[in-house]
Amino acid sequence: MSPEVFIAKWRVSTLTERAAAQSHFNDLCELIGVEKPTDADPKGEWYCFERGATKTAGGDGWADVWKRGHFGWEYKGKKKNLTLAYTQLQQYAVALENPPLLVVSDMDRFVIHTNWTNTVSETHTILLDDLLDHSKRELLRFVFTDPERLKPSKTTDALTNEVADKFAQLAISLGDRDHDPQIVAHFLNRLVFCMFAEDIGLLPKHVFSQVVEAGFQNPSASGALFSQLFAAMSKGGYFGVDKIDWFNGGLFDEESWLGKSGHRA
Repeated sequence: MSPEVFIAKWRVSTLTERAAAQSHFNDLCELIGVEKPTDADPKGEWYCFERGATKTAGGDGWADVWKRGHFGWEYKGKKKNLTLAYTQLQQYAVALENPPLLVVSDMDRFVIHTNWTNTVSETHTILLDDLLDHSKRELLRFVFTDPERLKPSKTTDALTNEVADKFAQLAISLGDRDHDPQIVAHFLNRLVFCMFAEDIGLLPKHVFSQVVEAGFQNPSASGALFSQLFAAMSKGGYFGVDKIDWFNGGLFDEESWLGKSGHRA
């Protein structure tokens, strides 16, 4: 199957997830030149559709496709939330023998998450039109044939040390500006939590990153931007057009800001 035919077919498809998933996957196999599950493993022992799995939080389910030592794969309907699909797939990972790659797709997008132990997780997103690019098709092919090609080089320990060092430098810098150490620590705790919340999908995608970027572009606006976001997180509500959930625990209850030096964060 050519990229043009695959793209044209699936761009106009309005089939539900259940009706389309296996057909879409089989077409993808044809496109990138790899074996389909039922051809490669008729017994479904190591490569199959609808692999039964027990969630880490309890309860049973299944991954839409599984290949031992390669990937777990979850489909959702078009325009559905793939962050939630990824979260669901993570709950199956142990039962799927912890594959190195977790892939989610809504048939218009493929999002590949690396899942190696003690490495920084990386994400590769491939859109339908990207399949015209040979390098993107090759990346998908590695998911099936050589997942080690996608293994991140940076370990989580290295990243933790790097981030800790940067925050230590930032705390010293802010402290040198005569800010109350407790206010500095509280502010940094908020930043760390926001990065975590955005990374796992508790905050809308990129909302915190956009606030930070806007602060660099216009430092005088930093105070208002952070205050508005923190206020929305303390009670729930809207930050611009993004709906922000209420974050319990008191971290965002009090108003605090570091003045002109706050944008350095």
